[in-house]
Formats: sequence, structure tokens, C-alpha cells
Amino acid sequence: MRDLKSNKQKKIKTNRRKQKKQPRDWKKLFHRLLRISIASGSGFLLASGALLTAQMLLESGYFGVRQIRVEQQMRVSEGDILDASDIELGDSLFDLELYMIGRKIEEHPWIARADVERSFPDQVVIRVVEREARAIIDLGYLYYVDKAGEVFKMLDADDQLNYPVITGIDRQYLLDNPDQTQDPLNQALQLIDELNNRDVFNLEDVSEIHYDQQEGLILYTRIGGVPVRLGKMGFKGKLNRLERIYSDLESRLMALKYIDLNVTDRVIVKVDVKRTVGRS
Repeated sequence: MRDLKSNKQKKIKTNRRKQKKQPRDWKKLFHRLLRISIASGSGFLLASGALLTAQMLLESGYFGVRQIRVEQQMRVSEGDILDASDIELGDSLFDLELYMIGRKIEEHPWIARADVERSFPDQVVIRVVEREARAIIDLGYLYYVDKAGEVFKMLDADDQLNYPVITGIDRQYLLDNPDQTQDPLNQALQLIDELNNRDVFNLEDVSEIHYDQQEGLILYTRIGGVPVRLGKMGFKGKLNRLERIYSDLESRLMALKYIDLNVTDRVIVKVDVKRTVGRS
């Protein structure tokens, strides 16, 4: 049996060696602190110097606008675009609100998009995308319509008239219901694209594209002003049927009342008796 009492009286030996406390190396510590202070001070001086240099460059006009480049414009003059931008030579590049400048340029009726960029150290680049007129719409006054179906400019005396004319859409209805009028405009533009790619019966043979809310699109021939009823879809097939007999019809257009292409696989031609009697 163990002698528990005698075990309690034994001293427990430590497993650590007693280390002698070394004196602090104040010289080494001082040099380390000195190096840290010098590095921190140098960084501060560099940052301060950079800020001071930047401020001096800004105040000296180094980043002032000296050149404005306008790119990709065709119809709109460079001077009109510069006037719309309202950028002055000498303006600081950093003070220019590029987004707002682009939106101001887009207020010009022929500019669809304007992107404005800084080109350091002293240039501004303006890249524009101009609108392409595809038709003229009669809304009481004549307006251009672009390829996206957007009515964008009222015609003035210098504007060209050699575009297809769209009629039948009320101006106030278009303003009040832009979404509902987009469909007939898109249909008219689709028809214009289809006619533009044809040889027998094409845009040269058309004087007007009329939209009727019930009947859809109605073409009027340049010769005789004969209505050609096309409806609201399937223009390609309907025009194919018309072209098969158009060479025979062309000489008789002055005697026709209308041509209806809405009946499947047929072309209905109505003779105008009054015109026939008048000619005889």
C-alpha cells in the first residue's frame, strides 16, 4: 500500500529552466523607431507632394480643354454639335459632366445618341449616331420617321421630300397613345422595307401608305392613285401575287377603283365604271 502522506511531502520539480533576464537594447530600439518615423514621414511628404503637384496642375490649366473632336457625324455640322455641347476651351476636364453633355447634344433632332469622353490631358471626344429618315408621316404637319418608328423632326423648307408618305394616324391620338400607334408605324416601315427590295412593284410605284384602323394598310399607286388593300400582315406573299399580274394591270391603272390582296391566293381587281365611261 502506497504511503500517500510521504508523497505529499515531496517537492514537485519544475520542467522550465530559469532564464536570466536580458537587459533591453535601447540603442537598437531607437534605430528601429527612427527608421519607422523616417518611412512614415517620407510617405506623408510624398502624398503631400503629389497633392500639391495635382493642385498646381489644376490651377495652371494643364487639364484645361484645348481640343474638342467630333466623330461620326455626317448630316449635322460639327459647329452645331459643339454649340449643343456648351463646352468652352479652357474648361477643366474634371468639371465636365459628360452624361449631361451627351443628353444635351441628343436634343438635336438628327442625333440619336451622343457619347462624350475625356482624352487626357486636354481633349474631349464626342461620338454621335445620327438618325436615318425612313418615311414622312402626315400629322397635320409633315414629320420624319426614323427606322425605329420614332417621329423625330418636323420638316422645314430645306428638308427633302423623297420619302414614302404615311397617312391615317391622328396626331393627338399618337401623343396620347404612343404604344398603340407604334404597331401601325412598325407595320408601315416593314412594308416600306419589303417594297424597297422589289423590282416589279416597288416604292417608285407608291405615292402614299395609308393606315386604317379596321382595314390595316392601304397603298395608293403613283399612277392613278389606286388603293391597294394589304391588311396588317403577310405583305411579302400579297405583293408576290400582285407582281405576277402587275405588268398587265399597269396600263389600266387609270380605270381601276381598287386592288384587294386580302383574299388568299387571289387578286381582286375592281374596275371603276365612272372612270371607264369618262375615258370613252
